[in-house]
Amino acid sequence: MLALITNDDGIDAEGLAALEQLASHLFDEVWTVAPAQQASEIGHRVTTKGAIRVEEQGYNRYAIHGTPADCTRLALSRILPAKPDWILSGINHGGNLGRHDFVISGTVAAVREAAFAGIPGVAVSHFIRRGLPLDWDAASSRALSALELVMGEQAETGEFWCINLPHPENEETKPQVVFCEQEHKPLIVEYSEVEPGHWQYSGDYHSRPRTPGSDVDVCFRGDIAVSRVSV
Repeated sequence: MLALITNDDGIDAEGLAALEQLASHLFDEVWTVAPAQQASEIGHRVTTKGAIRVEEQGYNRYAIHGTPADCTRLALSRILPAKPDWILSGINHGGNLGRHDFVISGTVAAVREAAFAGIPGVAVSHFIRRGLPLDWDAASSRALSALELVMGEQAETGEFWCINLPHPENEETKPQVVFCEQEHKPLIVEYSEVEPGHWQYSGDYHSRPRTPGSDVDVCFRGDIAVSRVSV
């Protein structure tokens, strides 16, 4: 099987390298088409005016000077030799939990673009606790266990999956894979005035509302949250 790998943190991101590594265990052929630079929190923005520069960076690996959705569009229309069986996006440096993150995230947008084309996909993200380093080997292992379950599930055309990995204080813990709904409650949006006429976002992601059993609740408590979503 053939897989397309992308992200929104950029082609040099550690999370992308972790995803490429685990994808090599699941697929016969892996192609990476990712943004040349950081392109987070831009949602489903696409480039329709002006040229998009494409750089080949090794075997089956391309850096796109555009958005995550651009990466999927170019990969499907011009770069890949055939229609991929799956598209995987991530592993995002930060959670993409609930319906609020769902529309903001470039990681999710890259997979949503594939869903429009009827291609199954998974957006993989890693919730980050303040002051704790990330163990990408552990993240890759946890993502692999979740992906193996997801790929065995039947999804309808236009559906895809969001996986959110927890960030446990003790990396020796073994998080469980939990299928759950996305959190419906919105983020608490706050801004602080840093100087007259200038405001900076100051919301606290860690204290966001969490309905029991939602993806926010599952991930924050230390398990792997898996949600089936649709375009």
